[in-house]
This record gives sequence, C-alpha cells and structure tokens, in this order.
Amino acid sequence: MPDLYDFHPGTTPLLLSIPHAGTAVPEALFDRLSEPAKTLPDTDWHVPRLYDFAQDLGVSVLKANYSRYVIDLNRPPDDESLYPGQATTGLCPEFLFDGTRLYNDDTPLSDDETAERRERYWRPYHAKLAEELARIQSVHGCALLYDAHSIVSRVPRLFEGRLPDVNLGTARGASCAPAIEASIAAIIRSSPFSSAVNGRFVGGYITRHYGNPADGIHAIQMEIAQASYMDEAEGYPYNEAKAATLKPVLREILTTFLAGR
Repeated sequence: MPDLYDFHPGTTPLLLSIPHAGTAVPEALFDRLSEPAKTLPDTDWHVPRLYDFAQDLGVSVLKANYSRYVIDLNRPPDDESLYPGQATTGLCPEFLFDGTRLYNDDTPLSDDETAERRERYWRPYHAKLAEELARIQSVHGCALLYDAHSIVSRVPRLFEGRLPDVNLGTARGASCAPAIEASIAAIIRSSPFSSAVNGRFVGGYITRHYGNPADGIHAIQMEIAQASYMDEAEGYPYNEAKAATLKPVLREILTTFLAGR
C-alpha cells in the first residue's frame, strides 16, 4: 500500500491541499465495498493533474493517497455535520453521493473501527498540514491554504440542478481576508466558466478549521465541477481540451492568491 500522503515542500507562503484524490483502499476494506463503490465514483478525479503547475510556482503540495471511502479528511474528527439539515457525507462514509450503500451489507460501522481509521489516516494528514502551515508562517510571516476539490456536476441528493463549474468557499468570509475573496471571486466571475462564491460549498473542515485571518492564515476551498475538465463517464477520462481552458484560470487564481496575501 502507498504512503498516507505525498508531500512536496515549496518556497512560497502557499500550501495546496488535495485531500480527496486518493484511490488506495486496504484490501480487507475493498472486499466489503458494494459493486458500485468499487470504482470509487466519488473520487476527486485528476485534481493533481489540474494543478500540476503548482510546484513551478513554488507552492507546497500535500496530496492524500487513500480514498475518501476509507476516511474523509475534510470532515471534523468528531463527525459533526458541516451542513446541518442538508444531505452530506460523514467522516467514514456509509453511502455514495447518490445514496447507494457503500458496503455490501447494512451493518453500521462500529465506533472502534471509526476511531482506528481516524488515528491511522486522518490524524497524520492533519498533523502534516498543520506542521507545514506553521513552517510557512515562521518563514513568511503568514500562510495561505488552498484546498482543492472536484465533484461530479450533477448529484441530486446533494444539490439541485447542475453545480456551477467553479465554486469558491471561504466559510462565508471567515477563513480569509475580504480582499483575497474579492480578487479570486473577480477572476472566476470573469472566466468562461459558471461560478459561485459561498454557494452550496462554503468550505469544509479544512478551510473552516485552519483559516484564521486574524492570525495570518488565509484559507479557501475550490470545488470544480468535473464536467469542466473531464468526461463524466465510465473510466472517468481526463479531457485535455476542456482542461486546457480551465487550467489557466486556476493558475491565475493561485498567482493572485500569492500576490494578495
């Protein structure tokens, strides 16, 4: 099995977190998955490829290698709901985004299994994330956190209609300085893509927990509709032509984030 995460240190104040692109699943757990779950449909497919320019910008990159079906790194360790009253997924999901059962039986996960996964997978990722933010802040006097995600563009269980292509979340303005939100919002609104700011996605645990503008840590979440850079079909193929239009927008967002700290 792979390492829990891949990490590449950078030279700028910006850390790129990619918590949901991992596809590793321990064999014993994979054998328990339902047939629809075994293709890992809710993975943030190709997100590292979308941001493959980040290291050239001097950005630190932290990418998880295990599937969100093992544990969701963007959920609180106590599994408190991030969207009370709305359908969502938990720390150790038991359903796919479309409501299909994740496992081939309906036995609930035990508290012991959830606790074991939290210790083995969740805590090391967050320890590294916190360590790198502290290092960046000690060197640069501030730290910038960009939490990169993607999702299939239509998930009726989670939201109505089609998701906008580019979705910026700042915990409704609490996780970064207003000027940072405004400058990035201006980029996505002037791009060829549909967009939303603090719409269905306002930022998950990572954005909300680490973002602390008063302490010099500015965090945003970027959720990309997969139809804007890949084909939402069996095999989840990357679409070079679509991605070629999106990647310059993402590059402008990262450079603007760096310039506006």
